[in-house]
Amino acid sequence: MSHEPCTPLGIGLIGLGRHGSRYAKHLLHDLPDVRLVAVSRRRTTEGNGLASAPTVPCYSDYHELIADPQVEAVVVVTPPALNREICLAVAEAKKALLVEKPLATTAEDARAIARAAQGSRQTMMTAQTLRFDAAVVALCERQAQIGVLQYLSLVSRMEPHGLPEDGRGFGGRGCLLETGIHLLDLARRVTGDDIHTVSCEMDVVPPEGGAERRIVGRLTTRRGLVCLLDVSRVSSGRIGRVELIGTEGQLSADWCAQQVIQVSARPGAGVWPSAAEPTVLLTLRAFVRSIRDGLPPPVSIEDGKRAVEIAEACYASARQGGQVVSVECL
Repeated sequence: MSHEPCTPLGIGLIGLGRHGSRYAKHLLHDLPDVRLVAVSRRRTTEGNGLASAPTVPCYSDYHELIADPQVEAVVVVTPPALNREICLAVAEAKKALLVEKPLATTAEDARAIARAAQGSRQTMMTAQTLRFDAAVVALCERQAQIGVLQYLSLVSRMEPHGLPEDGRGFGGRGCLLETGIHLLDLARRVTGDDIHTVSCEMDVVPPEGGAERRIVGRLTTRRGLVCLLDVSRVSSGRIGRVELIGTEGQLSADWCAQQVIQVSARPGAGVWPSAAEPTVLLTLRAFVRSIRDGLPPPVSIEDGKRAVEIAEACYASARQGGQVVSVECL
C-alpha cells in the first residue's frame, strides 16, 4: 500500500486509554502529513471521545470506525486480549494497521493475526516502541565496536502498577507480556537471530497462580548466543537496559537514564547521552513513512508474533519448573 504524498493520511484510532491518549496527542499535533479522522472507545462522554478535538467522530463500535471511508489506516491501542478480533477485522477491510505490543496474549492469537496480515497485503506493523528509543538505536549503531558478540543481558524492572490483573486485558498473564515483551523482541533485533530455546522461572505461573510479577530466564538463539532475562514489577524505581558483551569490549544502553556506556581496553570507551524523543511519535512516523513509500515496516506483524511465541515458551518452561523448552515458530 502506498499513499499520495500531498494528501493527509486519514487515520482511525481504536482505544483511548492512557496509552491510546498519547497516540491521539501525536496524531493531532505532531504529524502534519496525517489527519486523525475518527476514534473509537467502548465508553464515550457526551457522544465524543476526545475533549481536545470535539469535531473528530467517536464510535462506540470499532467496526464502524473501520468501515468509515475516511479511515485509510487503523491504529489499535487496546487491551491485547482484544487485538485478535480487531486486527482480523482491519485485515478483512484491507486497511493498513499499526497495533500496540504485545501483538496478542497467546501465540495462537498472534499467529491468527499474522496470517490475516499476510493475506491482506497491506502495510501492517507491530508497535514495539523500544526499538525506536534513542539509547537502543545508539547501541545498535555502535555494536560493531565491541567485536564478536558473546552474550547479552536484558533487564526491565518497574514498580507495581496497582491495577487488578483480571481487568487489564492480558489474559491473566503479567509483566512478561506487559513490559518483558520489549526485551524478547530486542533480543532478536540485537542478535539478528531467532530465539531457539528458553528456560524461565517465575514467582507464580499464570493463570492458576495469578499474574507473574518476577521472571528470570535464559534464552538461546539458533546460533547458540545466550541472552539473560530479568523482568519484574516488585520494587519502586525503574531500570531498563541491555548489555552486550563482545570480544573487544562491552556496551550498555540504559533507556531510563538515556545513555550508552562503552567499556573497552581499546581507545573509544566512554559515555554518550542520548537525546530522548517520544518513542510513540517515532513509531507513528515510521508507520506513516512505510505507507507513503510502499516499503516494509521496520517492525512487522511477524516480528510481533515471534515475540509472543517466545513468551509462550517462557510460560511453558515456568510451568515445568524452568526446564528448557523449544520456541515454536509457526
